[in-house]
Amino acid sequence: MATRAKSQSKTPGTEKTVSPTIDALPERETGADQLRTTVFEIFRRWGYLQAQLDPLQQYLPPEPFPVELPEGSDNIAAEARKFYSGTIALEFSHIASPERREWLQAAMEQEYRETPEQQAHTLTQLIKADLFEQTIQQRYLGTKRFSLEGLTVLIPFLERIFEVSSGLGVERCNFAMSHRGRLNVMVNTVGRSAADIFTKFEDVDPRSHLGGGDVKYHQGATGVYTSPAGKEVRLHLASNPSHLEAVDPVIMGRARARQVRLGKDGESKVLPMIIHGDAAFAGQGIFAETLDLATITGYQVGGTIQVVVNNLLGFTAEPHESNSSRYSTDIAKRLPIPIFHVNAEDPDAVLRVAKIAAEYRAKFASDVVVDLIGYRRHGHSEVDDPTVTQPRRYARIKETAPLYKSYAERLGIDASAEIAAIQQQFLADQAHGKEAEHAPSLSELPTYWKNYEGGRLPKGEDVATGLTADEVKDLVAQLTTAPADFHVHPKVQALLKQRVEMGEGKRPFDYGTAELVAYASLLKAGTPVRLSGQDSQRGTFNQRHSVWVDTETELRYSPLQHLSDNQGRFEVYNSMLSEAAVLGFEYGYSRDYPEALVLWEAQFGDFANGAQIIIDQFIAAGEAKWGLQSGVVLLLPHGYEGQGPEHSSARIERYLQLCATDNMIVAQPSNAAQYFHLLRRQALSPYRKPLVVFTPKSMLRHPDAVSPVVDLAAPRFRKVLADGEAKDPRRILVCSGKIGHNLRVERAKRGDFSTAIVFVEQLYPWPAEELEAALAQYPHAEEIVWVQEEPANMGPLTYAYPLLKRSAGSRRVLRVTRSASASPATGSAKAHELEEKALIELALGRGGKK
Repeated sequence: MATRAKSQSKTPGTEKTVSPTIDALPERETGADQLRTTVFEIFRRWGYLQAQLDPLQQYLPPEPFPVELPEGSDNIAAEARKFYSGTIALEFSHIASPERREWLQAAMEQEYRETPEQQAHTLTQLIKADLFEQTIQQRYLGTKRFSLEGLTVLIPFLERIFEVSSGLGVERCNFAMSHRGRLNVMVNTVGRSAADIFTKFEDVDPRSHLGGGDVKYHQGATGVYTSPAGKEVRLHLASNPSHLEAVDPVIMGRARARQVRLGKDGESKVLPMIIHGDAAFAGQGIFAETLDLATITGYQVGGTIQVVVNNLLGFTAEPHESNSSRYSTDIAKRLPIPIFHVNAEDPDAVLRVAKIAAEYRAKFASDVVVDLIGYRRHGHSEVDDPTVTQPRRYARIKETAPLYKSYAERLGIDASAEIAAIQQQFLADQAHGKEAEHAPSLSELPTYWKNYEGGRLPKGEDVATGLTADEVKDLVAQLTTAPADFHVHPKVQALLKQRVEMGEGKRPFDYGTAELVAYASLLKAGTPVRLSGQDSQRGTFNQRHSVWVDTETELRYSPLQHLSDNQGRFEVYNSMLSEAAVLGFEYGYSRDYPEALVLWEAQFGDFANGAQIIIDQFIAAGEAKWGLQSGVVLLLPHGYEGQGPEHSSARIERYLQLCATDNMIVAQPSNAAQYFHLLRRQALSPYRKPLVVFTPKSMLRHPDAVSPVVDLAAPRFRKVLADGEAKDPRRILVCSGKIGHNLRVERAKRGDFSTAIVFVEQLYPWPAEELEAALAQYPHAEEIVWVQEEPANMGPLTYAYPLLKRSAGSRRVLRVTRSASASPATGSAKAHELEEKALIELALGRGGKK
């Protein structure tokens, strides 16, 4: 986030070329020149409509241009057609920048030819790609593999991308792809052993995967590409679930983290690339969200190469069933980026496009879309019979030779000896893989993960997180000091005055101030902090104010970025209106920056529903499936305050249902100091686990939830808070979050302290020992009651109740909740008040249900 300076960035794709002076104006075009310009402009704009793109000539028939060609332009039209309506088509007239359009025109309007040496190398790659698939088909008939046959040109395409990019400064490529061709890419691009892949088909050592692991075509892989010039590009193919496009923002976040780690020129050194299926590109909304991140501050990655492996089928759906326009890529026209379409049966054309795409991305730091149009030789997976749904297309495919054969014939090369040698090598690899006793690892973690751990969390005390009063006072002073010439808003100035009093011990800390002190303490120690969300700079509830806006100039200033010369990097971004893409991005960022505290904040907790795939497939299960840890933090405002069904519940029950084997930490801190310690614990612990925090709304400033400065000096986060005010209680209320404060307030009004109120601050892993120790403080209590404000079919009840009974021993355990409901909360503020009053009455005075 830029500070104290207005953004000077231009809208991408709108650069202006300098107009020539009068003296430099070219001579007026002749009639012939004008005719040529007119004809070429028609093809530049509309040539893609008549390109020869479907190898099977079934879909994408030529369409007439919206305008007619001038008379007498046949020869010029033939020349233009060769550039724009052959086996390559380019859509670029939607790009506003003359500079970019002229660059693309120059790249397209020239003769291009692959050298014989390049063509021979391409042929070798095509042979390897097809024979790898054929070996699997022969040895593991009927096993899913998501074959690349029909689009094996992807393999030489990727190599040309890396070859050209390495010469332009790229040192690493983080890329993602769906299932189709993934195993082929692992072997023939990333460089993993074919024997290792065959071992995966043998499914050796199944006991090592009980309850975890993933199918082979979801897993990631790492390797190194070395160019003919000797330059290396480190490759990382990301793990990806069956939710095909969910990985898109993840890989962008990972690339961004890598770029930030490298510092200057990071964007030019790390190339992000995403390989899509055509139906998924058009149909899955998370990609549309991700595409919009391209140039947004805080999320830009210097351009992504978007590759569509287009077989013109989505499972069994035909193109007109998958997208509403001519091309599945038309969604990309919302951005000023070039979109190439190329016939995948013309390898030379494909490699030409690869070169142009890599050069364009490097020159303009822009996204590029490359649509490789081919076919799918088998069904969606190899257990499907595609002739049931596309009989005509598969009749044509049956008659179509594999690309390596047609390309060799085109080149006039007899490749039979090379084919036999490669085939024998793959058969030998398969035999070797069959003998393996243990499943191989296809990837290696970067060295910056060596200081962090996963697996089961240890028992016992957590890392120390307390700060002395003097340390807190110094940090607050820095957090409340503005530059001399900065005009702070009067309301913010009043808040800063209160924060100064908090730091001096004259006023208790609220959540917002405690949070900023936690960040500041980490930053001064060198820990980077990154926070994003739809209103995260100020805070949805006007509580944070991590960035101040000058009332006269609208320049922005964040004291968290000006703590010391050697501090950690602080970033806070008001994200676009997206949950799935932004949370995916932050998860990805945390994967490649484990040293940083990375947080994503939902505007309201239930908005995280829009990112459920990211939560389910990556955050909750990434370690179990792929052995990949993450310390990403989810801040989810939660609490029942009469704001209706969509602004009450963050769906605690869903996160607890996802918890097992210490895969996540789920917490609901009940006061400012607890929140402070929880955030510091997350950053300082050597364990990297996702942290889900249910943060307050109305309780942000409630007098029952504030904390004196001395509590920030406590040794560490407390998983359970016992009750020091109860007087020999006969009943213990156990709860989590806002309802506990409501109960305490009502108890104080009654002046009856014969009921204890215990807060469970960490819900998962369940703090059994700490809870039993708290309950033991009240030996005369005869019953324990779980109290929650959520309906009986929601909230922590079904998770916490049996665990509480286990901790209660022989004492009776009851529960008090709202009635089960299809909706999280009532839409009536008055009805909410009636429900809450009844809850409190039952909890404090009338008992609960067994």
